[in-house]
Amino acid sequence: MKRKILVTGGAGFVGSHLCERLAQNLNYEVYSLDNYFTGSKNNHVPNVTYIKGDTFDIASLVNFEPDMVYHLGEYSRVEQSFDDIEKVWKYNKDGIFAVLEFVRKVGCKILYAGSSTKFGDGGLGRSASPYAWTKASNTELVENYGTWFNVPYAITYFYNVYGPKEISTGKYATLIALFKEKMRNGEPLTIVSPGAQKRNFTHIDDIINGLVLVGENGYGDEFGIGSPESYSIKEIAQMFGGKIEMLPERKGNRMTADVMTEKTESLGWKPTKNIKDYIDNLRVNNWN
Repeated sequence: MKRKILVTGGAGFVGSHLCERLAQNLNYEVYSLDNYFTGSKNNHVPNVTYIKGDTFDIASLVNFEPDMVYHLGEYSRVEQSFDDIEKVWKYNKDGIFAVLEFVRKVGCKILYAGSSTKFGDGGLGRSASPYAWTKASNTELVENYGTWFNVPYAITYFYNVYGPKEISTGKYATLIALFKEKMRNGEPLTIVSPGAQKRNFTHIDDIINGLVLVGENGYGDEFGIGSPESYSIKEIAQMFGGKIEMLPERKGNRMTADVMTEKTESLGWKPTKNIKDYIDNLRVNNWN
């Protein structure tokens, strides 16, 4: 009998790549639950059943018992979260409670996609932004459900994911895709001051490799999935080679984050791609 795998946020950037990878396993039936806030039907892939709706309604929307839930479907923008605090609460706090109650009653494992913003203030992540606080406190709740109710869990932390299907325009655009779009249009690359903030840009393929590995083998612990190489935002802009335009500082913009990949590497994971090669390839292909 095939194992039923549910991916929340399965029509989003990371979620759609995960669904595509999981659907290649003939032993899995893959389902996506997504409200399409930042997800898109353009990200749908074959052999996946798509359910439209919010995670806080998971109990009424999912009429089967999954063997595994990858919970990726949360609000995920740092600076914008100050303006979207009601959405952040609804998607992240109401959502995590409903999902945890669902997996507790079903009796399956949950892999929770945490946020590396948690490590921006020494591992607490409680004050930087509404987004960072919800993600950090959600990891605590997942761990507590493991202790209180013996819910099998694993927590992952992504570090600045880039690659195909990134959002490239609008207020939810991610940096590498935004820079690519601006280079294509001959526009200056906008950087939030001071520009010295460092990030560990990690290719989507490496993220998915880590997610599947932790989903299948990681239990009761935290697993970082990130490139060991860090670059400042200004250094990334210089790799692109465009004109740079500095923007005023914004709240919630951390300067560094510790990368913790040892436990993931112990399962056999290691990064295979780097941001320099990716940008060089974009340049060769005229930013397409």
